[in-house]
Amino acid sequence: MTQVSRRVLRAIPATPEAIAPFGALVATDERVAPIRSAFYGDALEIRKPARLVNDADIELSVARLRRRPMEALWLERHFLHTQAFIPLGGKPFAMILAPPCEGDLPDLDRAAAFVFAGDQGLAMHVGTWHEFPLAIEDGTEIVVLLRRQTVQDLARRDGNEASGPDLEKRDLERRFGLRLAVELPRSG
Repeated sequence: MTQVSRRVLRAIPATPEAIAPFGALVATDERVAPIRSAFYGDALEIRKPARLVNDADIELSVARLRRRPMEALWLERHFLHTQAFIPLGGKPFAMILAPPCEGDLPDLDRAAAFVFAGDQGLAMHVGTWHEFPLAIEDGTEIVVLLRRQTVQDLARRDGNEASGPDLEKRDLERRFGLRLAVELPRSG
């Protein structure tokens, strides 16, 4: 039996600067000048926090998360679209991310863990490696925007992994002999 080690990533707050290598923070940023509506004037401010990339049908779903171990068994990436995770209800969540890279495996030395406040989401760069969001509180609900192809690719399992035109999902234990664990900041 292969020994599996555990690498702990201390989660840091998601800020525009910290998230930049992985994607864009989806939140109101008062530093960005709002776009005004010709119809609603000052009653409506529109800001565009992230550029979404997609060339096909997207799916919008709401995921309800329950707490599970704060660790990643897999990391996956998407080649054809920007995936976004946007919380509902104000509950925070954590994510493990690794920046886009060449080759077919993530650079785990560049992996990082983040805590997203309940009023922040993430629009990842194309190719950003990630684990699905981790609930800090049961009942966390997150809007997920993804390409329909991704759902089909996830159904193409090869053992404990999946792949397709828009997806590489890699088993960290099999490929690296480890799991990535999140250490949340201490409150108080």
